[in-house]
Amino acid sequence: MAGHRFTKQLTILLESAGAMAIQTGADAMLVLLDGSTDWEKLRQAVPSEVEQVIVATDLEQDLDGVEAEGLLPLPLNKEKSPLLERLQHALLEAVADGYLKSNGNVIAVYSGFEHQKIDSISHIRLDDRLRRLTSRDLQRLESSVPLKSLKTVIDLASQIGRDGREGKKVGTIFVVGDTRRVLQHCKDSGFDPLKGYKRENRNLFDAKVREDLKEIAQMDGAFVVSADGIIEKSRQIIEVAHADLTLSKGLGARHWAGAAISQITKAIGIVVSQSTGTVRLFQNGDTVLRIEPMDQAVAWQEFNYEPPSTDADN
Repeated sequence: MAGHRFTKQLTILLESAGAMAIQTGADAMLVLLDGSTDWEKLRQAVPSEVEQVIVATDLEQDLDGVEAEGLLPLPLNKEKSPLLERLQHALLEAVADGYLKSNGNVIAVYSGFEHQKIDSISHIRLDDRLRRLTSRDLQRLESSVPLKSLKTVIDLASQIGRDGREGKKVGTIFVVGDTRRVLQHCKDSGFDPLKGYKRENRNLFDAKVREDLKEIAQMDGAFVVSADGIIEKSRQIIEVAHADLTLSKGLGARHWAGAAISQITKAIGIVVSQSTGTVRLFQNGDTVLRIEPMDQAVAWQEFNYEPPSTDADN
């Protein structure tokens, strides 16, 4: 992809964004580009008082030479995606890579109106931005799992990622939907604490059951959840090959298992990272939604939507 020409307008815009970052006490500047540019000139245009300058492009090769100028590289792999999707993805990646705190704020510079022409500056508070998750994010998954079930599991997973258990960080995995096929690729990792319990005592919509699951989540293995929110089994080892998957660097076996089972079934894999508390949703082997740990629970914004009907074996 062609790079950005370093024009007088671009210099003025970067200087203005830098001044705004200083005045607002922003944690960093984020420069979202459609390609490469003159990195030395970019760093010189931003006031030296702005120590954290993150440069995001779609292609990793466009970031060659960024670090030599004291800039922070952020490849997105979101070529041809809409601007708002690229911007939100850049913010999430910056938090995940440790460039930004999940409750920080950033000055973003980007091409808002014309391709390859930097023309816009925004002051973004990350806690507001990262909490702005709506049911539409889940509707896009086109899953047979009802939204109510997905939101309940996501809320529980987010609590586990945010709070851990008794001061200890906890990572776990939920596999939701297509239960019969999922169980064909599972085996027990040991004693299942839910074995023999009645259906109503394994219902995720019961607050007591959710509290019990926080205890079980400290143990190894996955929760297998039906589309209607019933825990079918816990402490399951997922046995699926994942040679043809492509995941972000640094993700461990739990994430590979969640992605792999979502690739060969219609289930949604929901994985809590033990190291960061980040919750990732996997569908068809890809990460489709990521939620960073926040001080408060996710605020779901409702809209009129009729969940799709579920198959009997889901």
